[in-house]
Amino acid sequence: MQAAPEDPFTMPEERSPRLTPQNVPYQDLPHLVNADGQYLFCRYWKPSGAPRALAFVSHGAGEHCGRYDELAQMLVGLGLLVFAHDHVGHGQSEGERMVVSDFHVFVRDVLQHVDAMQKDHPGLPVFLLGHSMGGAISILTAAERPGHFSGMVLISPLVVANPDSATLFKEPPKSLEEVLQLTVRNIVSRIPASLWVFAAKVLNLVLPNMSLGRIDSSVLSRNKTEGSADRLCDSRGAYLLMESAKSQDKTLKIYEGAYHILHKELPEVTSSVFREINTWVSQRTAVAGMGCPP
Repeated sequence: MQAAPEDPFTMPEERSPRLTPQNVPYQDLPHLVNADGQYLFCRYWKPSGAPRALAFVSHGAGEHCGRYDELAQMLVGLGLLVFAHDHVGHGQSEGERMVVSDFHVFVRDVLQHVDAMQKDHPGLPVFLLGHSMGGAISILTAAERPGHFSGMVLISPLVVANPDSATLFKEPPKSLEEVLQLTVRNIVSRIPASLWVFAAKVLNLVLPNMSLGRIDSSVLSRNKTEGSADRLCDSRGAYLLMESAKSQDKTLKIYEGAYHILHKELPEVTSSVFREINTWVSQRTAVAGMGCPP
């Protein structure tokens, strides 16, 4: 992992260095400062040669971008420069844990990071990769700039919540008490209660923005089966996204019986997910005239 490009993120350090939630000085870490003055921890995975494309990875709720190292390394092997940051309130970034004043802050921060990277690497196509809440962020980011991104890979995107759980919230829950009541009724769920708050809020934002323009949409989802431990996202959301995206270049892959985090699943599932993404991205970079490593 390389340090972040300096120019877009340069900001005078205070006399008392800003610290991550883990008490590490940001001045010792790659980071950016968002429009609200919050420090966001960044990661960069760089190919050995000149990059052929850029790819931003958007992590899910309650996690951090470091969990995507294997996926990033695979994309680096295809010649992509992969970059990411911990969203506000997550990982090593500032902000109250799992709380954001406006969900659009996530989208705004992604666009800031994308703009900075494109300034350093003009002319390169940009891909988005997002999981769960990160998939919702990717969808909204693409919707805000139709035609700007060359492709999008979504893993179990939060577009439609599981009807047995999150969609019980007709309105965003007002407190964790509501969330906990739901969680008790769905005790077999592996999703922490705090994620339901995000799920309900995200759904109110994603569905009105489903017209994505001409964007190449690769959608990886999982199939909801009886007894499945994935209680957050419903695979119908993937079909809805496929129907709504105007582009004809789109792919849907359903994994029977798999859980929510496909890239951290059983080896046979994860291997298939990686192959699908590898093949899809390779084909799109080749179409762009950049070729791919053997």
